[in-house]
Amino acid sequence: MLIFDFPKKATTKEIRHYNTVGLLFGVKDSLSVVIKKYMIPKTIVAGVLMTLGVTGYGQTKISAFERKFIDRGLVDVQKLDPTLKVELKYSTTDNFIKEDVYGDLERAYLQPMAAEKLVKANKFLKQEKPNYTLLVYDGARPRSVTKIFWARMSHLPYNRREDFVADPARGSIHNFGCAVDLTIADEKGQPLDMGTIFDFFGELAEPRRETAMLKSGKLTKQQLENRKLLRRVMIKAGYTSIQTEWWHYNAMSREKAKVKYGFIE
Repeated sequence: MLIFDFPKKATTKEIRHYNTVGLLFGVKDSLSVVIKKYMIPKTIVAGVLMTLGVTGYGQTKISAFERKFIDRGLVDVQKLDPTLKVELKYSTTDNFIKEDVYGDLERAYLQPMAAEKLVKANKFLKQEKPNYTLLVYDGARPRSVTKIFWARMSHLPYNRREDFVADPARGSIHNFGCAVDLTIADEKGQPLDMGTIFDFFGELAEPRRETAMLKSGKLTKQQLENRKLLRRVMIKAGYTSIQTEWWHYNAMSREKAKVKYGFIE
């Protein structure tokens, strides 16, 4: 049985998930002992595990959003690269609307093309910093969630609103499974200091203002270097950055993604 030391900020859902993972892996460990002792065929064991819901990453069920992604051919990025870290911010209240809008979704999905680029970016990162890894905050996002975000930002003028939240009529590149929000985690699994938190809607988060922010002392040289490292490996892997959010990267333009993939509703 696994015993987890929960962080102080762990949510009830996170604690429940880790307890489930610990229980299921405890079941698997116990079964492995029985298998060796009594030489039980692997096919029977596989059936037992499937009945218990024990699959990769301790999954116990597939959420409604996740089913949408799978049905559309999207892939779980950690199945391509298990060293990638995932912490879906919209499956917690640690985001700009302070709401959990993803429910039970805990894994990050992307179109295969975008996922492969992400794996390359992580590889490039490890070539520069072997103990670092990419930490994904969001991947594919149904348009239904974008509609929620759009409504929450109604206090902003339209042009400023679109700097941070896509108009659902046009859609976010996330809505096609071709965008990712992320940062870099250090050897302890902690995110690097990028000068602002994720989902910080202000000038300090904007790449287009970084030089001015550095000169004014609002960004440190190290914070800027951390951003540049993220930008360097992502762009090298085929992603493009945007000028308003240091954490957001696109694997394809909105126009091409709409034609090739269509909306995930």
